[in-house]
Amino acid sequence: MTTTTIDPAEVAKFEAMAAEWWNPNGKFKPLHMLNPCRLDYITRQIAAEFDRDLTAPLPFKGLRLLDIGCGGGLLSEPMARLGADVVGADAAPRNIPVAQIHAEQEGLQIDYRHTTAEDMAAAGEQFDVVLNMEVVEHVADPLAYLTACQQLLRPGGLMICSTLNRNPKSYLMAIIGAEYVMRWLPKGTHEWSKFITPDELYDLIRRAGLEPVDRTGFVFDKLRWNWSLSERDLSVNYVTASVKPGAGA
Repeated sequence: MTTTTIDPAEVAKFEAMAAEWWNPNGKFKPLHMLNPCRLDYITRQIAAEFDRDLTAPLPFKGLRLLDIGCGGGLLSEPMARLGADVVGADAAPRNIPVAQIHAEQEGLQIDYRHTTAEDMAAAGEQFDVVLNMEVVEHVADPLAYLTACQQLLRPGGLMICSTLNRNPKSYLMAIIGAEYVMRWLPKGTHEWSKFITPDELYDLIRRAGLEPVDRTGFVFDKLRWNWSLSERDLSVNYVTASVKPGAGA
């Protein structure tokens, strides 16, 4: 039997919110607000790594991409529109039909599966790109999980991994602010003790067998009420890019 890093309590939290995924003013409003910023970073990293022209039609055609922890498909769908062959995987079974129905309504072909990174790695699945967004802070064993993600990448493959920094500011912003003051997320969505500092994540990524190549902050501007990328401010939300050593995909 394959070992798993899934934390059942964490999966249950997101299952309870499954039907809300595509409501921009619902429980996933923070992700809808963050999504353009996430997509900007993801698309530019993929284009740079695989020498793709983002102005061309279907620039990611020929790339096999895994969106692990895909939820309702907020990232899977734009990746499919850019031409990637997308597999969306989630440990919460109720998320999958939500994602499937929405993709069908949009005329998109996406392979959504109720499965885990460990099970896919054990089955020998291989991808050019693994999107690993806001998942690592919810698993029981981050190193084992990131090792499974590394195994899912072809040599020369790219992993994009975002999470939350662990410091007093992130507690104030991500838990007190988002869950209690703004009520953007249900109370208890995040556990501050599971947040990971950028240096800790770089160390975990290296121990998992990948080479970090970039880290960038996602910064929320309370005056403009939007998100932007920052090379300097990784104090709350941040994202990393890392590659699997070996020949190009």
